[in-house]
Amino acid sequence: MSSSNAVDYKSLGLRVGLEIHVQLNTRRKLFCPCPTRLASSHSAELHRQLRPARSEVGEVDPATLLEWSKRKPYRYLVPREESCLVEADEEPPHQLDRESLLVALAIAKALRMRIVDEIHVMRKIVIDGSNVSGFQRTALIALNGYIEVEGRKIGVQTLCLEEDAARKVEETDAEVVYMLDRLGIPLVEIATSPDIDSPELALKVALKIGQLVRLTGKAKWGLGSIRQDINVSIAGGAKTETKGIQHLYMIPLVIEYEIKRQLELLKIRDELKARGLSPESIKPAIIDVTEVFKNTSSKIIRRALEKGGVVSALVLPGFKGLLARSIQPNRRFGTELSDYAKAWSGVGGIFHTDELPGYGISEVEVAKLYNATGADPSRDAIVIVADDKDRVEKALLAVAERAAYATIGVPEETRAANPDCTTKYMRPRPGAARMYPETDIPPVLVTRDLLEEASKYISEHPDVKYRRLVEKHKLSKELASALLNDLMLDFYEYLAEKYCEKIPCSVIASILVNTIPMLRREGVPVDNLSEDVIEEVVRLLAEGVVAKEAIPDILAYLAKNPGVSVVDAVNALGIRRLSVEELDALIASIIEKTRSKLLERPEKAFSIVMGEVMKTARGSVDGKLVAERVKYKLKELLNIN
Repeated sequence: MSSSNAVDYKSLGLRVGLEIHVQLNTRRKLFCPCPTRLASSHSAELHRQLRPARSEVGEVDPATLLEWSKRKPYRYLVPREESCLVEADEEPPHQLDRESLLVALAIAKALRMRIVDEIHVMRKIVIDGSNVSGFQRTALIALNGYIEVEGRKIGVQTLCLEEDAARKVEETDAEVVYMLDRLGIPLVEIATSPDIDSPELALKVALKIGQLVRLTGKAKWGLGSIRQDINVSIAGGAKTETKGIQHLYMIPLVIEYEIKRQLELLKIRDELKARGLSPESIKPAIIDVTEVFKNTSSKIIRRALEKGGVVSALVLPGFKGLLARSIQPNRRFGTELSDYAKAWSGVGGIFHTDELPGYGISEVEVAKLYNATGADPSRDAIVIVADDKDRVEKALLAVAERAAYATIGVPEETRAANPDCTTKYMRPRPGAARMYPETDIPPVLVTRDLLEEASKYISEHPDVKYRRLVEKHKLSKELASALLNDLMLDFYEYLAEKYCEKIPCSVIASILVNTIPMLRREGVPVDNLSEDVIEEVVRLLAEGVVAKEAIPDILAYLAKNPGVSVVDAVNALGIRRLSVEELDALIASIIEKTRSKLLERPEKAFSIVMGEVMKTARGSVDGKLVAERVKYKLKELLNIN
């Protein structure tokens, strides 16, 4: 979309709901005594295959059926210290971790939610391999609260405490590989009402909720520790869920691109209706066209045929030109159809006549394709897939079903976020059929004592925190306000307590809310910067090893070279803090070289010398000190004030 400012979201009927997932930094996992840290190695392996089962109401969840259709085996890497028999599903889960429960209750109280009287753990069927057992354990803690953002009350529907999934480390056509270290780490899931009506407000709400959780002092930090799912709908469209948004800054663009996608799909629907098409117009008739491509120059098709595969076609009557229609940046309606084919069959993708000839497929082959299928070149589109016969049939049936729904409008579905903030089809939206009670864990009665104990994790009121930042930490009102609305507020408080005696608190705050966001806008991958790395940079600054002017360069280097130590980064950049004596010598040298110019233009002397000194000393000495010493040396050597 050209600009969010030019879009009237109210007239579009935009409704957005968020699901914020934050890992908790507790001593143990949610249902066993293992530590909540990631492992660097493993000592054993497990192998599993999962299959769907009917729920207590006798239904099978459609999202579960999709995962089962892939028929992939799962291999699990088992770390020695970070997992046990509970993660392997060889031992019943232990009691719900008390520390995790206290943190969840504190967050619920801060969100003014109604806490349930008795907490019951449920099983949520998940057979994508991310849980060895085939289900995820989750517990409803509270419901019906709200959070205030810029004078708006945004409803908070539910707060759940659940176990995080296993960590996927590899996926091939043959299997999916997971590490069990992350499985079982406590996770709070906070779901808002669909009260959000703009992409910008969605970002602010996500920041506010994430900050609230972090201020308990029990939230993990780092890539993957906080994840967002977004539910988006517009008038006439449908509710879609986009999962796995790991970067908060992606939220506005993901929403904007989803709005664009739904608007374009509605235009395609209207065009199909104008062409007289309905769902019944699309016949799932699969035609073998292998003979057409027996001498093809297409490498993809040739490889499939050499492996004993086939080429089959599906005619989409009246669809000519629509598969090439753009629906998101660098994504077309044909891409949507391809996503369905990939998800339901595992094929690498599809070809369609709106993009042919191309990809090694000749104009002659396209003409033969139309002749073999009996399609009309002036109005029909044809989709072809090359792979083994079973996969090809599944792929084209999925394409036919999705194309038929295009005549109706926007389907409800679960989508995955791409790195460029566009989205792709992931699976159908799950239903209630995948939830059932966990019988191995007794319920927890929420007592007055439990609620009082949880209160110790509730952060102080923002107004109190703001006054302290301004009055005690000497931050400007602008910097204090920015910090109060930043996800790194708790990290700032930690750094300030350790280092503000040696460097101004404003320097630390500016690194977090100014420097790092500036680097992100410049395309620097700042999410590679861990808290430990940032703290090490601040420590070197406090010890006088580096100057504050060098911080952007150091952080940028570390972000672009993950794994490099801070000291090695400083050395690689050639940054060394100048002593006052070395600075004075540099200033004196520059004054001597430019003496005649300075005497001719004394009113410009300071800026001339300052500019020349900073060319050499930038990043090696504090700019304020440079200014002081330049003024002193000009007066001392040339008697220029």
